[in-house]
Amino acid sequence: MEKRIKTLYIVTIIAILAFLGMQVYWLYGQYEYALSDYEQNLSERIIKCVDDYNSIRAKSHDTRVDSLKEKGNNADVFSVPTFSLKQEYGDTIKTTRTSKIYTYLFSAHELLGLKPGTPLTEEQQRRAMDIAQVQMATPVDSMVFDASGARDEGQAWLATSNVLTEQKCPFSVEGIDTILQKSGIKSQIDLVEADSMVWNTTVKYHTSVFNPDLTMIIPYSELQGKTVCIVSPINPFNVLPGMWQTLVVTLSVSVLLIICLVLQFSTVLKLSRLDKMRNSFITTMIHELKRPISTLKMCISGLDNKQMVDDPEIRKELLSETRTALDNLSAYFSKLRDITFNNVEQIPLNIQNVNLRQLFHNISGAIAIPSDKSVTFTNDIDDSVTVPADPSHMFNILTNLVENAIKYSGTDVEIHACATTGRAGYIEIHISDNGTGIAPDDRRRIFDRFYRGKNSYGDIPGMGLGLAYVKLLINAHGGEISVDSNVGEGSCFTISLPR
Repeated sequence: MEKRIKTLYIVTIIAILAFLGMQVYWLYGQYEYALSDYEQNLSERIIKCVDDYNSIRAKSHDTRVDSLKEKGNNADVFSVPTFSLKQEYGDTIKTTRTSKIYTYLFSAHELLGLKPGTPLTEEQQRRAMDIAQVQMATPVDSMVFDASGARDEGQAWLATSNVLTEQKCPFSVEGIDTILQKSGIKSQIDLVEADSMVWNTTVKYHTSVFNPDLTMIIPYSELQGKTVCIVSPINPFNVLPGMWQTLVVTLSVSVLLIICLVLQFSTVLKLSRLDKMRNSFITTMIHELKRPISTLKMCISGLDNKQMVDDPEIRKELLSETRTALDNLSAYFSKLRDITFNNVEQIPLNIQNVNLRQLFHNISGAIAIPSDKSVTFTNDIDDSVTVPADPSHMFNILTNLVENAIKYSGTDVEIHACATTGRAGYIEIHISDNGTGIAPDDRRRIFDRFYRGKNSYGDIPGMGLGLAYVKLLINAHGGEISVDSNVGEGSCFTISLPR
């Protein structure tokens, strides 16, 4: 049986570990999925922030005008983008896209015949640009780009517009960082110029589960190869709320299954211990009952002998042994009867005022002392100390404690009894001895039914019911019992009873 339980114990642990491993692996997959979804959402938010910043730049004031005015030029900047498409047909169609940007300088006030410094309305500015576009001859600057790498004409035209926006208001780290922070995105930003044109956004997802980050390289001026590199760290705790339902269900099911496995194994252990206790109890009970029965058989055989019956001393001894054997049988059956009550309230009590000094005196005079031992009783209980209790039960309680003190001691036994006033409304009875003592592991269980400590093994008789019986009777009186013991120094049992 022990081998099977050990095997079951190992299998249970392996099953729990395997189940936990599967749950961790499954949760890891769910976390990866939630993290990828979070990264996808984050990348869309970052792209939107860049687009918003580009829109703001496109609508902003042209910084080149301020630069010209600082140099004393009362002029406005006017850029004209053009786009041409050329296709050559052969085995394959070759498409060539060319973007050109011409920049002109003009004075809106001169073209409109207004005095310099006069504020211009938006209508006047548009009319000045229309006039300038007709009169312009030589641009002050021109840029030509081969936009053949664009996906289509729309992308090529957008790239051309982005060059104009970059000329008008250069892309800055501070500008995009402000937009990102307003959206609650913390990131590290770098502006990078590539050796060639960059048309598409590059996204690099996390490489570490514990310290994930999202890296995006977004072109803001494709034709010039200008990109912004945004590295945004991801807090794993921001990902977990997206999978809280999964976590709650998984943890609940895991805890439930583990509890079921543990309870199942615990039940098997309890049943195994109960089986051992039952077998041990039956064996011990048979052994203990054989003693008085053997004594009775011997006494009856002696009574059947006329010569022994005629001898007064022998007859008196036979009758004494018979009474002792019957008392032992009665005590055993009383213990078995009381120990089977479902609760202490079912134990009948005949409450009287019991004089503790007199009770201990009666017990010390009536106790059977083995011939190989010398017992000294010290009764320090004050004669005025009484407690409301059942006299017969109190007799059994103290008798059991005294018998145990004699049983688990050497040849010279010293038993001391005293009574003190404990907490309010309680009397404490102390029964101490100089016996072998009780080990710490045994002290926790000595009041359990059928439990016998390490010192109980061997030839010392007993069924493991004595202290359980004592505790049961004390609880029935509304009291408590405790023990203080050191191995090799003796024990002291303390009984607390209400006055």
